[in-house]
Amino acid sequence: MALSLEGAIAANRFGLGARPGEIDEASRNPKAWLKAQLVAGDSADSFAGLPSAADQIAKLTQRDQERRAAGGKPDPELIKQYLMEERQEYLHEMAVRFLTGFSTQQSFRERLVRFWSNHFVVSTAKGQTIGLIGPFEREAIRPHVTGKFADMLQAVEHHPAMQLYLDNAQSIGPDSMAGKAAGKGLNENLGREILELHTLGVDGGYTQNDVIALAKILTGWSIDRGPPAMQMRPRPVANFFGARRINVVDSPADGGFRFYPPRHEPGQKTLLGKSYDEGYQGGIDALNDLARHPATAHHIATKLTAHFISDIPPEASVKRVAAVFQKTDGDLRAVSEAIIDDPAAWQAHAQKIRTPVEFVTATFRAIGDDRLSALDEKTVQPLIQSARAMGEAPFSATSPKGYPDEAAAWTGSDAVLERVEWANAVAN
Repeated sequence: MALSLEGAIAANRFGLGARPGEIDEASRNPKAWLKAQLVAGDSADSFAGLPSAADQIAKLTQRDQERRAAGGKPDPELIKQYLMEERQEYLHEMAVRFLTGFSTQQSFRERLVRFWSNHFVVSTAKGQTIGLIGPFEREAIRPHVTGKFADMLQAVEHHPAMQLYLDNAQSIGPDSMAGKAAGKGLNENLGREILELHTLGVDGGYTQNDVIALAKILTGWSIDRGPPAMQMRPRPVANFFGARRINVVDSPADGGFRFYPPRHEPGQKTLLGKSYDEGYQGGIDALNDLARHPATAHHIATKLTAHFISDIPPEASVKRVAAVFQKTDGDLRAVSEAIIDDPAAWQAHAQKIRTPVEFVTATFRAIGDDRLSALDEKTVQPLIQSARAMGEAPFSATSPKGYPDEAAAWTGSDAVLERVEWANAVAN
């Protein structure tokens, strides 16, 4: 059959770039081709066997114990060994991630994974997170791209990578037992970024008092450093990482996360005019309310339509997607389908430019070479270096805002020259 413009848009504007024969396949029914990827389960099985966040946190804990056993003084050779191990783990994760992007037949679904990972940013800029970056995307993002936004939000904010990246793992309520004993205090970073970036948006109507309130609500949320000092009655805890359901003593603990009651700020807190009780459940309730806030629907709709339609998306498209978000209680499959059904998404005029990682990915999808299956830590290094030279190293954004999603960020003369030279090198 003849290739269609709509088939090319489906494979390129919605997907990660067309593999050989893919535009022909998509041209039969472009919208149905895209929606089928949202109905089927995630077929990315190349991640099997990679370390979990819990594994990585246990390793960090063991290393900390080794340092303490050595008198607390850092051993230069040991530190060098740790850094080499972390670098190899990062390169292995990126090799699998690139290979998945090159070969997947669910390129729209995979594109959504990349979008949400750049919305909920963790970065190698915080050295502690480098071994947790892969598990973060695999555990907190990937299982939820067609689920409920509230579930993704819970998984993200619970994840050890986010707890470390935005310093909540060290946040202690000033009036908590630990705060009074140690004299340490509140860290507002996670509370601020949840409101500004993850949910409501910078114009979402919150104040500095709300930032402080949410930071206090989330005190005690941290990484699992081993059994807590206080022991109480076991209770069931929902696992937000898509694995087993377990019972724990004293406080919720799962996937490398743990809630520490002695660090939690006591008393009720008021966030956006609503009071939340003290304790772990207060944080769960606050995040669920933020996930369902109208400002969150508008913020998410704006970012999604800007990503898939144009840098400045049509207001009608934003309103339509936001309405679906609210009507379906944040059902991300329905929200993604709303973007597919939006007429503005199918305009012939190209209004977006690929980021460097997307550019590299689309190039190798077009090549469709079976030899790419041999991609490993060694062969992925040039790809990471190439993307970095063009302005985007994977999972290395310099701020929690992530990498920019507009053409102006990627069309500087040096960046364009890097793309041309890289494309020539690949062609040769």
